[in-house]
Amino acid sequence: MNRFALHFVGPALGLALLAGPALAQPRQDPDWPCVQRKVGSLSPGQFWTGPDIAAAGDWGADNDAAVLAQKIASRRTELSQVGPLLDAYVEKLGSDKDAKDKALTRVYAGVFEVINGERDKVMGGISRYAQGQRRMAERIRDEADKVSQTKDAPSASDATELPKDQSDLETKFAWDRRIFQERSQSLTYVCEVPQLLEQRLGEIARMIQAHL
Repeated sequence: MNRFALHFVGPALGLALLAGPALAQPRQDPDWPCVQRKVGSLSPGQFWTGPDIAAAGDWGADNDAAVLAQKIASRRTELSQVGPLLDAYVEKLGSDKDAKDKALTRVYAGVFEVINGERDKVMGGISRYAQGQRRMAERIRDEADKVSQTKDAPSASDATELPKDQSDLETKFAWDRRIFQERSQSLTYVCEVPQLLEQRLGEIARMIQAHL
C-alpha cells in the first residue's frame, strides 16, 4: 500500500466515526443510539380500550386464549391472518357476551405480554450493540492516531515502501473502519424493530376490540 493512500487518516477521522449515524448525538441514555425516541416500557392500557384486563383473569391459565395469543403475536403470522383466526375463535365462544369479552381480553393480555417481551429483548440488544460500537469507535480512533503518527514520522518521507508494521496497522484500521460502518448501517434497521412491534401490537389490539 502506498504511504500516501491514507493521507486522509488522522485524529479527526476517529472522532468523525463517533459522530456517525449509529452514535449520532448525545442523548438522555448514552446506550440508546437510535434516532427514534426511546420508550422504555409499555403498558397494556396504551393500546386497549376494552374491558378491564385484570378482571378477565390469567390469560396463561386459559389454554385456548394462550394458544391464539401466541400465534397472532408472532411475526411469522401475517396481520392479514389475524382477523380470520379471531373470527374462528369467537365462533367457538358461544353467545354469552360477558364470557366472550373476557376471553378476548385474555387473548389481548397474552398478545401484549408476548410482543412486549420480544420488544424488551430487542431494546436490550440495541443497547449492548451500541456499547460495542462505542468501544470499537474508540479503538478505531486510536488506530487512526497511530497511522497518522507513523505516516508523519521523519523516516517515513524517505521510505519507498511502508514498513510491515505500518502496513499491518493501516490494513487493520481500514478493516475495523469497514466493520464499524457496516454495523452502523445494520443498527439503523434494527432501530426500527421496536416501533414495528408497537405498531403490530396496536393493530392486533384494534382487531380484537372489533370483535367485542
